[in-house]
Amino acid sequence: MAWPYRPATAVSAPPPIDPAHARPPGVDDRVVKAVGQLTEALEKIERARGRLYDFHQLVGAADCLLDHVVAGLRETGHHELADHIEQELIGRNVLPGRWTFQIVEEFDEGYYAVFRAEEERVRNALLAGHRHVWEAELKQRRRTWGRPGHEARPEPEPSGDGARSRR
Repeated sequence: MAWPYRPATAVSAPPPIDPAHARPPGVDDRVVKAVGQLTEALEKIERARGRLYDFHQLVGAADCLLDHVVAGLRETGHHELADHIEQELIGRNVLPGRWTFQIVEEFDEGYYAVFRAEEERVRNALLAGHRHVWEAELKQRRRTWGRPGHEARPEPEPSGDGARSRR
């Protein structure tokens, strides 16, 4: 194995990685690493997308707050300033022809959609569609086998109603 290897301390061999995260036969470390980095890049795009939604909501909230500003200016006799804010800021495009919802939609339907599709295409082609193979192998190396809190995966669902006990 090319990555640092952490030997078992509690049992002699780890249980196998669950099939949904297992490396397909014949796939080498460099491929797993490259696909893992592509997925990490997608995760960064997911975070950027969240910030774009933050931007969308913050700009919208600021625009709505301007209604209170205009009302306050009018109540105090500053009608000209109120009119100016109402005409120049309220409802103004943040980019030519675009409110923030349009920016979000363009991002989602353009760059974001292509990025997600390419990550999935590469993962399907090289790792049989398995997600987080690199991370699953990292977990396998870093956890202490056989110790509480270091389990390979969640306990199976109890039979019956299918719900886990809540703690």
